[in-house]
Amino acid sequence: MTTATDTLGLENRVNPSAGLLRNLRAGLAGQGAALLMRRSSVQRVRDGNGIARQQVIFSELMRRMAGTAYGRDTGIERGMRYETFRSRVPVRPYEDFVPYVERMKLGEANVLWPGRCDNFAVSSGTTAGRTKYIPVTSGMLAHFRQAGLDSLMYYAVRTGRRDVFAGRHLFLGGSTVLSPIDGFRVAKAGDLSGITAQDMPLWVKALLYEPGEAIARIPDWPLKLEAIVRRTLRRDITLVAGIPSWVLILARELRLLAGREGFPVRHLGELWPNLQCLIHGGVPIGPFVGELKAALGPTVNFHEVYPASEGFIAAQDDEAAAGLRLMTAAGLFFEFIPMNRFDSGNPGASGAHAVQLEGVQPGVDYVLLLTTPAGLCRYVIGDVVRFVSTDVPRLVYAGRIALQLSAFGEHVIEKDLTDALVVVGQRLRVAVADFHVAPVFANAEAGRDRGRHEWWIEFSKTTITIDQNQLAGALDVELMIRNDDYEAKRKGTGLAVPVVRIVPAGVFEQWKKVNGRWGGQNKMPRCRSDRLIADALEKIANP
Repeated sequence: MTTATDTLGLENRVNPSAGLLRNLRAGLAGQGAALLMRRSSVQRVRDGNGIARQQVIFSELMRRMAGTAYGRDTGIERGMRYETFRSRVPVRPYEDFVPYVERMKLGEANVLWPGRCDNFAVSSGTTAGRTKYIPVTSGMLAHFRQAGLDSLMYYAVRTGRRDVFAGRHLFLGGSTVLSPIDGFRVAKAGDLSGITAQDMPLWVKALLYEPGEAIARIPDWPLKLEAIVRRTLRRDITLVAGIPSWVLILARELRLLAGREGFPVRHLGELWPNLQCLIHGGVPIGPFVGELKAALGPTVNFHEVYPASEGFIAAQDDEAAAGLRLMTAAGLFFEFIPMNRFDSGNPGASGAHAVQLEGVQPGVDYVLLLTTPAGLCRYVIGDVVRFVSTDVPRLVYAGRIALQLSAFGEHVIEKDLTDALVVVGQRLRVAVADFHVAPVFANAEAGRDRGRHEWWIEFSKTTITIDQNQLAGALDVELMIRNDDYEAKRKGTGLAVPVVRIVPAGVFEQWKKVNGRWGGQNKMPRCRSDRLIADALEKIANP
């Protein structure tokens, strides 16, 4: 039987250029990567806790924004001190920037940022609502280039694996096609990956980037997945980047095709012998770790990043438990508002409670504010973060402001739910494919005198047998350990014990397809304080 390694060797003999390209990449790994790693190490030492670098970035952003329409409207001045900035410039969500973004889409220059902006990243976040058009200026492209490179250097430094550059890097992103925005002469919009791909250096496209420009342009996810699988089956892949659920789908399709081609494999490490790194971000990976290790192979390293359409925020530079290192030197200025001082109904009034990096404390949940080279100033990105350490600023993503579960005043965030489910899943030896948590409200006619949480869970194995009451009880205990407000409501009269709904395979997949969240970088909302998603899941599970 022909093995994957034999197949790669055969390809090199039939196509000598494949071996030549790997030698070229090995040269890059041995020389260019070493230089970049030294730069990254020096940068890390020089930045220290990042506070000094943040001050430099703040001053530069103020200098650039002072001459813009937004700068004039809000009183931004060159050389202004942070205290003046905090008292004068309002904290704003995306909706408050829409009039300025619309002017930029019409081609007006110097609105949020110097010059004109023609490209906009489309983002809907993880909540229901209007489409967001995030300006992608030349300054933002420079930010993404630097942050992406620094993130990859963090991986190479902490693992000592500079040979990650010797193979090809497969990115599971959205379509790279940018489409004209209706009613606007010049402005184009699309997935952020499409905009940054256009800015990619030619040597990266030639030596590293997969799935190649043609396949990356395909908008239809099933067709794109099929094309990726066929193209990469015999490629020398060293790195895969994508959301865990889509990586698992890719691995499944690759194994199926490999079996049909005559060389069945147990995991992608047998198909791609040089595979060493999975870059993941956007959703907590905990529920997927077991499956990912089985799908990718036991030697693959996980490397977590924290990117958003509005900016690249943090990346792993140590063990996963240490959190993600804040990208303090890549052009973004960060502020943090304690979650208990943030008023989502009136965010502007919360600005006085914001602190710079030097003022954060470990273990406190903060609403994240960004000021960026796109001109988004004191922008409420919608995320909640929690610092693990401050001497080296490392944090964890705790969830979305709008997605916290607080129908009964319990203030439960996504991280609480995910961590509880991971612990219980490991204890009961079950693998979770997807989940969502919603409230069930009190209803005297239905015999419910108190509200409760309802967990919708889809397991990876359809034949699994588990006691739903036992699972609900275990989740209840773990959540009380992690969240004081939840514990108080449960031990008082505010909440009854939760219930668990185990759904058949494919229910979450169907919901994603119906709601336009199938493929690319789309994510499943893990909780809501209403039953919008839960009721839709009910209709799919019980048509």
